[in-house]
Amino acid sequence: MYWTRGHIIGRGSSATVYAATSSQSGEVYAVKSVKLSKSEPLQREGRILSSLSSPYVVGYKGCDITKENNLFMYNLLMECVPGGTLSQEIRRKGGRLDESRIGFYTSQILKGLDYLHSNGFVHCDIKGANVLVSENGAKIGDMGCAKRVNLVANDLDHAAEPIGGTPAFMAPEVARGEEQGFPADIWSLGCTVIEMATGGSLWPGLTDPVSVLYHVGFSGEGPEIPNWLSGEAKDFLGKCLRRDPKERWTASHLLKHKFLRELELISNGKEIQESYSNSPTSILDQGIWNSCSLGESGVQDSPEKRIQRLELCSGNASWTFDENWVTIRCNNNENIEVEAESCSGSVSDSIIVDNLTELRSCGVAEESWVNLLGRGNSGRFVGDEAISMWFMTQFLTHYS
Repeated sequence: MYWTRGHIIGRGSSATVYAATSSQSGEVYAVKSVKLSKSEPLQREGRILSSLSSPYVVGYKGCDITKENNLFMYNLLMECVPGGTLSQEIRRKGGRLDESRIGFYTSQILKGLDYLHSNGFVHCDIKGANVLVSENGAKIGDMGCAKRVNLVANDLDHAAEPIGGTPAFMAPEVARGEEQGFPADIWSLGCTVIEMATGGSLWPGLTDPVSVLYHVGFSGEGPEIPNWLSGEAKDFLGKCLRRDPKERWTASHLLKHKFLRELELISNGKEIQESYSNSPTSILDQGIWNSCSLGESGVQDSPEKRIQRLELCSGNASWTFDENWVTIRCNNNENIEVEAESCSGSVSDSIIVDNLTELRSCGVAEESWVNLLGRGNSGRFVGDEAISMWFMTQFLTHYS
């Protein structure tokens, strides 16, 4: 196999991941490389991957040994998933995902876990950083901690079996060093769902891994479930996060849960919204104009009716405070300055919206546009919702 090493796309605890291109076909791979002298864990991962074949698990492409800069390197070639990790996707979407996208990714991770478990493998380190995403969905990656359950024949063998994973995502029985079977992956999945819903730490205030490990194992508590999730989502998480591993639902059982059935989406994920907020990110969002511009008769509605219809499209505002809320500062002239994060999430723009009384002059009740823009009692707007302030003026200018 002939290939050319490209740029670094990731780093793990024991290996570095590069982009690589096949010299014959031009196909792009992901190549995980480490010094041959330290490659036994990576060779083990390669043996596991080579025995698997599922659309929900990153594919095995081969392995080889190269000599580079007078060093022998062991290389594991894998399918390249261009969207990066799920954790990166969460950050790209502003710090959390909406429930439909959470359900979509959760379903695919579960299908991957169901496949692994049916083949006797426990992943042992399910988390957002070990799930890769693309426009077609999610795939489980990084099998470095994975192991076969049937290798653990009895308690004595089990005691010698190393515990792997990330403390914050470990199940209580794993944190206590007791066992790491299929139910441990289900607990980690529940933690990953919360990661998608919050983008923050599962155990706020605990930064030391040892403290996290002790808390998970002995506190009797589970990670906090976000209040904004639906009842079905909360019930799903309740089935994942039962402290007794014998009481946790299996992957195949969870795939039939109402939370996932009600959020069943087309396989390529194109029906999933690209943002957790229903507010438009610019006046060029065509779907907003198409859905709100004309009445049934083909005649344009009044500005008041159009704004009220847009309010209905935006759903209920969420007043739950988190780090993604931004502060609005008002002066006596009713100018409002909003620090709105750009779509890329990398640059903040200051947007000044003048003459808010224009909304009132159109006959729109103040509670309507306040609800539409997502303003709470604290006088703050949430993420993309803040951009609606500027959008509203453009809306009136465009259609009045």
